[in-house]
Amino acid sequence: MQLTKSFIKSKRPCADGLRWFLRHRQEGSDYQPLLDALVAAGRVNDALWLLDQFGPTDAVLRVDAIEADAIVFAGTLEVRAGIEVSSIVRAGRSIRAGGGIRAGTLIDAGEDVQVAGQIWCGGHLRAGEDVKAGWGIDVRESLRCEGRLRAGWELFCGGSLQVRGNLHVEGDMLANGAIHGEQGLKTGGHLTGLGDIRAGNGIEVGADLRCYRHLHAHWGIRSGGCIVAGGAISAGESLQAGAQIRAGDGYGVYAGLGVRRDAWEASAQVRARSRPENLMSGWWVTEV
Repeated sequence: MQLTKSFIKSKRPCADGLRWFLRHRQEGSDYQPLLDALVAAGRVNDALWLLDQFGPTDAVLRVDAIEADAIVFAGTLEVRAGIEVSSIVRAGRSIRAGGGIRAGTLIDAGEDVQVAGQIWCGGHLRAGEDVKAGWGIDVRESLRCEGRLRAGWELFCGGSLQVRGNLHVEGDMLANGAIHGEQGLKTGGHLTGLGDIRAGNGIEVGADLRCYRHLHAHWGIRSGGCIVAGGAISAGESLQAGAQIRAGDGYGVYAGLGVRRDAWEASAQVRARSRPENLMSGWWVTEV
């Protein structure tokens, strides 16, 4: 793709960026070489702007490993080992690695991110489709996934965590912000959220579920340990815990919000070691 002066100007770039382009256009104005030149000149934000304006390509870059200050590629990155960058990894389409990914400030893929090892990012992780890590995921700020997310080990998110598809973590999951799974949410270990936790379908947790604000699932919630929230606990169907169920002071526990009251005995059961205080709706089952 050739990017002409008039084509670039039609996108209303900043004056400094346009001057840089005019000074360097003699070196070539093909799309990917221009992205590479911007990154090499330390103008990574301009490269990101250019990719946002002109979109992805079908190009595939296959390499053994990547070690760089930053990389901005319009197509798909396929790396046989790992990716390690000081700041930004951005791909117009997919990012795939046989090892792990480590980035200082941003991992951003227009489509999926799939790695055999660990994902670590000191800033934000964004994916237009699925995210899959054979090991764990550690993101120090926000994580947004427009598809499914799966981690073979634990997941830590320092900010908000938003997943449009199913979210499945084999180990523990901790988020310092809100957790919003638009479909199901499942962890094999502990689930801890310092903000609201919401699931469009159900929530299944192998150990303790602790939410420091409101906890809600459109279907049911099941935990191998406790279910404890700082706010309200609500489920469209049943609530089941291996230990206690406890809402925050002044808040209620609600089951069966999505089913008829005459179906509570079958579809809105509440099971725990002891009857929750402030149980406002649902069918309490005395034996665990």
